[in-house]
Amino acid sequence: MGSTPSDRSAGEASWQWDGEDEGRAAGAPGDVVSGGADGDGPRLSRRGLLTGAGVLAAGAAVWGVSRAVGGSDPAPPKPQPLPTRVVGPEPAWVYRGPEPMTPGRQSGRLFAPAYLSRSGVRLLDPETGAVTATVEEGPPRGFPDDSPLVLGAGRLFTASPGHVDARTLVGPTAGWSLPLAPELGDRITVYGCDGDKVYGSVAARGVLNRNLFAMNANGTGLLWSRPAADRDETSIAVLDTGAGRLLAWGADPSAGVSLLDGATGGRLWSAENTGSAWAAVDQRHVYLPAGSGGVRALRLADGTPRWSVQPRPGEQWRALPPVSDDFRVYVLRDDGLVTAHAADGGEQVWQLQLPFRLDRRCRPLLTSTTLVVPGPADAGVQFVETESGRTFTTFADSGPGVDVWSVTSDGTRLFAGHDSTLYCLGVLPVP
Repeated sequence: MGSTPSDRSAGEASWQWDGEDEGRAAGAPGDVVSGGADGDGPRLSRRGLLTGAGVLAAGAAVWGVSRAVGGSDPAPPKPQPLPTRVVGPEPAWVYRGPEPMTPGRQSGRLFAPAYLSRSGVRLLDPETGAVTATVEEGPPRGFPDDSPLVLGAGRLFTASPGHVDARTLVGPTAGWSLPLAPELGDRITVYGCDGDKVYGSVAARGVLNRNLFAMNANGTGLLWSRPAADRDETSIAVLDTGAGRLLAWGADPSAGVSLLDGATGGRLWSAENTGSAWAAVDQRHVYLPAGSGGVRALRLADGTPRWSVQPRPGEQWRALPPVSDDFRVYVLRDDGLVTAHAADGGEQVWQLQLPFRLDRRCRPLLTSTTLVVPGPADAGVQFVETESGRTFTTFADSGPGVDVWSVTSDGTRLFAGHDSTLYCLGVLPVP
C-alpha cells in the first residue's frame, strides 16, 4: 500500500503526505484506514464527467474573501467526534471543518473542492486538501441556513443595494461590482450563472412588479432587462444547456412555465405548470415535477410533452430532480428506488432498490459509467453501474453523523462527505 494521507483539519494552511519526502509508505492515522476487508481499495480509473441537473437559486448577502495564510483560525474549533474507520476506496486526504457542511447552499458549478457551511465557503486544494481561500458569507437575515450561494465562472455572485457583486474564487478572474439603472430599483435577487451570464431580478422598494435581467459574468455590463409582470415570473431556474436557457414560472400555476432565451430574455415557449419546484435538463429535454410526485419530460426545443413517470395507484413516492447522460434518464425517488429510462421515449431499462431512503438534500453525481448516489450519514455512498443498475461498491465511514452525504467532483477527483468531514477519493471508481 502507498502513502496514507494525513488528516486535514480546519484552519491549517498546508500539509503533505506522511513519508512523502522519502517516497515510502507511512502508517495511517487513527481515523483513516484502507478500504475493503483485506485493506485493498478497488482499482480506480479516470473518467470524464457529464452534466447533471439544473438548479434553482436564490440571492445571497454581502461577503468577503480572504486568502488562507499560515496559522490557525482566530478561535480554535470545538473538538468533534471523528470517524474511526472507512469502508471502500481509500481517501487521498481528509478535511475536518469547524462546523457541519450545508452542501445545499451550492448553486452552480465550481471546479474545485469546496466546503460549504452556514458561515460560508472554504476552497480546498484538490491535490492536498489545504485551505486556499475562505469566503465568509452567512445566510441573509430571515433565510434558511442553506440559502444558496450562486457560483459560476470562477466567481461568487451576490447583491447589494442597487448592485450586482462578483468576487474571485478560482482561476485568473477578477471581481467587480456593477450598478443597475436607478429606475429599475435597488432590491436585487441573483438567481444563477450559466458560465457566461449572471441572471437576476430587480424591483424598487414598495413595488411588486419586478424586472428580469442578465449581466455578463465578466462584469462588462448589463445585457438585457425586461418586465416579469406579464406572467409573474418570480422564480427562475438557470438550465445548464451550454446555450443560455432559463426556466421561469410564478406563484400562480395558471401562468404556466416558460423557457427563456438567456441571450435576450425573450420567451421561447410556454407550457402548463403542474407545480414546478425544481428543474433538470439534458441536451433534448427539460424535466419538471408531474402530478402527485412524478417527473415529466418536455422537449427542450418547443416544450412539447414527451413522457412521464408517476406513482401508480397505491404507491406513495416523490421524485427527486433526475440526472441524464442524454441516452438514459435516472429517476431517484424518496423511497430509495432508482429507475433508468430511455431518454427518447421514457421506457424503463432497469430498476434498483437502495437500502435507504432519499430526500431533496441527496444530490446524485453522474459520470460516463457510474451513478454516484449519496445516502444518509449511516448509509454511505452507493456506486451504481449505469449500464446494468448494479451496485459495485460503497464508500462509508463509522460516523457519527446526522446529515446526508454529499458528492462532488472537479472533473478528475471525487469528493464525498457528511456533517463536518470531507474525503477526497482520488480518481472516480469505475465498475
